[in-house]
Amino acid sequence: RIKTKDNIELLSWYHNKNIIDYKTILFLHGNAGSLENRIHKINHFNNMKVNFLILAWRGFSGNKGKPTEKGLYEDARSAVRWLNHKGIITNNIIIYGESLGTGVATEISQNNNFAGIILESPFTSMVDAGRDKYPYLPVRLLLKDKYESDKKIKNINSPILIMHGRVDNIVPFHMGKKMYELANEPKYSYFSEYDDHMMEYNENLLNHLKKF
Repeated sequence: RIKTKDNIELLSWYHNKNIIDYKTILFLHGNAGSLENRIHKINHFNNMKVNFLILAWRGFSGNKGKPTEKGLYEDARSAVRWLNHKGIITNNIIIYGESLGTGVATEISQNNNFAGIILESPFTSMVDAGRDKYPYLPVRLLLKDKYESDKKIKNINSPILIMHGRVDNIVPFHMGKKMYELANEPKYSYFSEYDDHMMEYNENLLNHLKKF
């Protein structure tokens, strides 16, 4: 249980292989499902030379609280602090954001010295995503949580890997491509021809993760 500054306890899973030079992935999941829905991913992390921590957001997996942009930022920062208290320094942490989690990953990675950043199916901003789905609505005026990742990514100086499927029907591929274009070097990409929003953890994707 990871405690936030506003006293919410977040259900989390932590796996430490007790090998001192391994980096630790902090996995920030997307808007759907629970921790159990990510078992297929963390099983692959278990076969890599990394430790990992995956937490459930406030309002998810039985956690108290309501998920808001500000609240999710605090959740992720609480997880980083928790790792720091475990003796894992920031530059040994890899931030991995999935879908909604990419907006949080981009926020907390700004002006920081993480080992690396991984963004899977990222959006440029929630405003852009809303406009894409509802082009006739004043989305910017209606949306409270904007997650303006496109304005923040230039503030990230850690190595970054951006992954996106070209047939994503939730977050359009052009958003992931734009985020890659905006990112600083060193930057890497895995753009799959056939993946939808939930990318397949196949051999190609896993090779890109391992190489990164």
